[in-house]
Amino acid sequence: MRARRFHPLPTVAAALLLATPLALAPTGALAQDTDTTDLTVTYAESTRWNTGYSGLITLHNASDTPVEDWEITFELPDDSRIHELWNASVTDDEGAYSITPPHWGAAVPAGGSYSFGFNGLHEDGSTEPVDCAVNGSPCSGEEPSTGPDHEHLSIAYFTQWGVEERGYRVRDIVDDGSADQLTHINYAFGNIDEDGRCFLSDEPEEGDAEADYWGIVDAEDSVDGVADHPDQELRGNFHQLAKLKEQYPHLNTNISLGGWSWSRNFSDAALTPESREELVSSCIDLYLRGNLPQIDGAGGQGAAEGVFDGIDLDWEWPGSDGHPDNVVREEDKENYTALVQEFRDQLDALGEETGEYYELTAFLPATGSKLDLGFELDDLMPNFDFVTVQGYDYHGTWEENTNLHSNLTVHPDDPGPELSSEDVLRAYLERGVDPAQLVLGVPFYSQGWTGVEPGPNGDGLFQLAEGPAEGIHAPGAENWRDLDPEGFELHRSDTMGAAWLYDGETFWTYDDDVATSQKSTWAVENGLAGVMAWSIDGDDGTLMSAIDSALSQ
Repeated sequence: MRARRFHPLPTVAAALLLATPLALAPTGALAQDTDTTDLTVTYAESTRWNTGYSGLITLHNASDTPVEDWEITFELPDDSRIHELWNASVTDDEGAYSITPPHWGAAVPAGGSYSFGFNGLHEDGSTEPVDCAVNGSPCSGEEPSTGPDHEHLSIAYFTQWGVEERGYRVRDIVDDGSADQLTHINYAFGNIDEDGRCFLSDEPEEGDAEADYWGIVDAEDSVDGVADHPDQELRGNFHQLAKLKEQYPHLNTNISLGGWSWSRNFSDAALTPESREELVSSCIDLYLRGNLPQIDGAGGQGAAEGVFDGIDLDWEWPGSDGHPDNVVREEDKENYTALVQEFRDQLDALGEETGEYYELTAFLPATGSKLDLGFELDDLMPNFDFVTVQGYDYHGTWEENTNLHSNLTVHPDDPGPELSSEDVLRAYLERGVDPAQLVLGVPFYSQGWTGVEPGPNGDGLFQLAEGPAEGIHAPGAENWRDLDPEGFELHRSDTMGAAWLYDGETFWTYDDDVATSQKSTWAVENGLAGVMAWSIDGDDGTLMSAIDSALSQ
């Protein structure tokens, strides 16, 4: 997979003064022997009119030595440029600016600052400098994150509804330490309408465009501590993901299409060559070209360009049962193959146009029966960068008896149906899939029953239950970070990479940090590409750290 260059997105507009550190990839070389982490730069757009604006750049010197020789280098967004500058010298090499002290000199005093202003031209977009460096180091004084200390894939789904329902924001990915440990974020989910097109909506059960891109994120919840402004073209989760990628340029973000609730129109959309072409084109236009519907001043042509690096297909499931509302056809299997080819072809065409590479991935099922009904793996796998494989919900509260929902191997006393990660991997290997293209899914949530008798071993496992346990967000399910173990006894099987809690009445099957680490180690030992988590809002950083440690061994 090739590295991506992030396309900057509009930030502030009009006469709003924002002084923010400019923190992107360093360029150039050190101009003098000084601790450049003490020399930083901030930028503020002070006024804007018609096609013009004024900007203010300030150097800050936190050291105890004056800095006389300094150079600031940066580029500006395509629709902005410097017109005139004072109290400094500027050169422009086809949009690559270099700013140095004026001929009469301008030292940045020890513990002080030096400012200079300029007038520029704009076309209603961002004016914030891009790839800013001062004396060869990032203008923020901080080096960008280089990502995990391993070569495996570390993927987490970020749920659109997690912000409102579960209080987990994009900023939390930074605050709990996960941003340094992830290689990918899959944004869940994008919906497909009855006409077979990707769309964004604020209708209940159809989407949450407000959370996606037009709702205001305040400073406290923002990745960089700067609030969204009502005049921005991009706000909400999409803008926060853009900011996240500025701070963590190793991160890839993919839009995941479908999911359990929004797979109902996939079969219709994949039915004919014309419908497949229309679906793929609409998804690329919306998410990769970033042409968002205009709502409340947000959106527009290219507003979200650069937020997403690719597409993750989550059709659950072609050719077999999924959500009761889904359309299912026998020909889904071959149509899925054709749809994947259409995605790959159009993504490659876009890449030739932009010079970028766009990933194509998929979420695939846990059982061989669903694979045989819906997936021509020999034809599919060459078009996927990798696929994530369901490694959870092997059992759950749709069954009357307690069981384990994410076990590596089958317990000898399992009443069935028998299913484990070992069985899942075998199903793919028997169908010729290279394990290096597989990513094992692990759960950041629990399945629970209540009204459970202890059974012969006193641990509640494989016992008849009265029904689902009470959960904060849904019966029978609980985020790992919300599951309070007080009053429960912890049981564990190291062989199965499984843990469960039982208090004599209620039974929870879940993965703690130990079980998560065991699964991650198992994935590496079996030649898999890495680990995927559903979903990151269920964690407080503990489980992602367990994955990262195991993948780094």
